[in-house]
Amino acid sequence: MLPRRAVAALGITTVALILLLSFKTPDDTLPARTTGAIAVVEPATGTTGDGTTDATATAAPAPTTAGTGATAAPATGSGSGTTAATTVDGPVIDTRYGPVQVELVVAGGKISDVVALQLPTGRRSGQISQAAAPILHDEALQAQSAKIDLVSGATYTSDAYTQSLQAAIDHAGIG
Repeated sequence: MLPRRAVAALGITTVALILLLSFKTPDDTLPARTTGAIAVVEPATGTTGDGTTDATATAAPAPTTAGTGATAAPATGSGSGTTAATTVDGPVIDTRYGPVQVELVVAGGKISDVVALQLPTGRRSGQISQAAAPILHDEALQAQSAKIDLVSGATYTSDAYTQSLQAAIDHAGIG
């Protein structure tokens, strides 16, 4: 018969081994995009058959630096003015749950859209990111800056989102 201490030690070791083997690691994240320069697309203008200018012609992309990760969004006009849309990728901010990166779209000197290019993925992190992303998006558009409230329960994601957004705003030269 085994002494009581030996039985207790064997039981504790067994429980610890079971917990160690059932430990789940987070899913792999996607490779990070590189941050880039600003790319601007000016609407192309053409003349119609009656001699008037057509500002809704297909936009030709402006030259961009290769490999920067910056993209351009064409601006569509109503025929009055040359509104250009500028798209700027913020830097990738690494958090303990995964990388966060946003893309800023500026039109007419105002933030017209913010797209989350990267958010933490995985089981719980992915659920939190999917819930926080629309709230952060709406807050950024409403505030027209990176000075937005953090989403409760998604503090790391919210903080990284605002950091990437602020860097994109600074790079775009607005605000």
